[in-house]
Amino acid sequence: MKDIAIFGAGGYGREIACLIKRINYVEPVWNNIGFFDDNELLQGTYNEYGKVLGGITDLNNWGTPLSIVIAIGAPNVVKTIFDRFDNANLEFPNLIDPNVEFMDRANVRMGKGNIVCLGCTISCNVEIGNFNLFNVGAGVGHDASLGNFNVVMPNVNISGGVKMGDCNMLGVKSTVLQNIVIGNNVKLGASSLLMKNTNDDCLYIGTPAKLFKY
Repeated sequence: MKDIAIFGAGGYGREIACLIKRINYVEPVWNNIGFFDDNELLQGTYNEYGKVLGGITDLNNWGTPLSIVIAIGAPNVVKTIFDRFDNANLEFPNLIDPNVEFMDRANVRMGKGNIVCLGCTISCNVEIGNFNLFNVGAGVGHDASLGNFNVVMPNVNISGGVKMGDCNMLGVKSTVLQNIVIGNNVKLGASSLLMKNTNDDCLYIGTPAKLFKY
């Protein structure tokens, strides 16, 4: 078994601990050694899934091979955390729940550090970059592509042919229609229906989704 640790000791970090256990039920792969978090108040404490062993400084000084999963639900925060890692002993595996449905697993290309949770469905000819989160029940259609550091919340539907850049967040139960292009740093509100291409650094809300100015 390979040592793994979770960066982020909050609720989502505990969910990732559950995901690791689910993977190990099918085939023992991971030895979860605990959590890391830069919140000094959490360091040295325990939750029901392990101890908070330290922060990024401790990981950058880690002397043996260690897999890390970043359990943070904010795209730009995940990117900032990753950019602070500086240790060749750290690696970033993809964590995929055993119950995820791939229509053609051999025809899905995936980088590193991705998390694919319970109940997700991924179609054929899909390209996924690095450090994307697909929360419970998300669906990705055929010929879709996603860049890096995107957060796809529960029960989101990404239709076929969608092209997405980096650091986007799709809210709970939102839908992106086919062949839509989403750039970078876009937020789509919960239950919204995106029918048009987006501008970068914008928030879209509603059915159909419209640019929200604030």
